Amino acid sequence: MASRIRLEDRECPLSTTVAHVGEWWTLLILHDAFDGYTRFDEFQENLGISSSMLTSRLKTLVADGLLERRAYQSNPTRHEYVLTELGRSLRPVLVALAAWGNSRLDPSQRAMILVDAATGQEVEPAVVDAATGRRLDSSEEFVFAAGPVASEIMRARYARTPENGGVSRSRV
Repeated sequence: MASRIRLEDRECPLSTTVAHVGEWWTLLILHDAFDGYTRFDEFQENLGISSSMLTSRLKTLVADGLLERRAYQSNPTRHEYVLTELGRSLRPVLVALAAWGNSRLDPSQRAMILVDAATGQEVEPAVVDAATGRRLDSSEEFVFAAGPVASEIMRARYARTPENGGVSRSRV
């Protein structure tokens, strides 16, 4: 499968992130981990996932540094899976995905909402620029550009020329 990956995808942060968390079960396991699940049987019971699939996904999440495998019992040895700092840093991504899903539903049809833990009031997640607080929804106002270590392929993809108004052809 690696041979089908384009060179530019190997350096694209979106592609590399999807390689870690883009699989259905992986996102659901992470969601459960954010909800406090840590043990194999908890994940399995809550998700209805097969043992072999869960074992595979947990191994990958540990190998990728998103979960840490820790012994919680010695006889017999039992392990739990705890979010690492890297894993916890994915929470805004899952919150944004859930918010996008909820935005397509009437508020009365939402099965899960995000609330302020102190007040219980529903909140509306938004992705904003940390410096200005501006929402990043607009592909007219915010575009991707080649970064400092971009390859020639990546630089070509995000070339800015007078013909395209100084704006990258690739918009998000």
